[in-house]
Amino acid sequence: MSTATASLTIAEMREFASFTPAEQRYIKRSLDIGLGRQDAFKLWARDAGENAAIRSQYVAYQELKVLRDSVPSDSGFDMIESFIGKLTRVAAFDLAQERIEGFSAFRFLYERLLGADVRPWLPSAFCAAAALPQIRPQRRKQLLQSLSEAAATAPGWSDAKPSFYPEFIEKEAA
Repeated sequence: MSTATASLTIAEMREFASFTPAEQRYIKRSLDIGLGRQDAFKLWARDAGENAAIRSQYVAYQELKVLRDSVPSDSGFDMIESFIGKLTRVAAFDLAQERIEGFSAFRFLYERLLGADVRPWLPSAFCAAAALPQIRPQRRKQLLQSLSEAAATAPGWSDAKPSFYPEFIEKEAA
């Protein structure tokens, strides 16, 4: 591992550590579902409510494969409607779960679910999803205020692939 890669990984770990415990748990569960890493029902469902939420998330995340294969690559307007519409629908599902508190955790999750190429599209998808009437008004305000001016108006985005993918770690019995 090069020094640059190690530095990036450490920065990503620090960012993940800055998220609330609920955000961390949701991100790890979402990566298991979205990347097909683990059986999320066995690993994450603590009760019938979580079981139902995981089932719904599996359904919502069916769009991820299509989204990964259709990230618009140029500045033209072809495919925007199809891509941003699907991305907004999946993002709205995640935001409606009320586990993601702001744009940083949302970006962290979606960079891993869809890859580095999605970065330029994340602020608009986040704003569109957060502004939907399905999101409670007070929550809408909190989410939209979490998007910094710098993130909303960035002149460019890194194309570096994420290197840290957090996973479930079993606690050992004492």
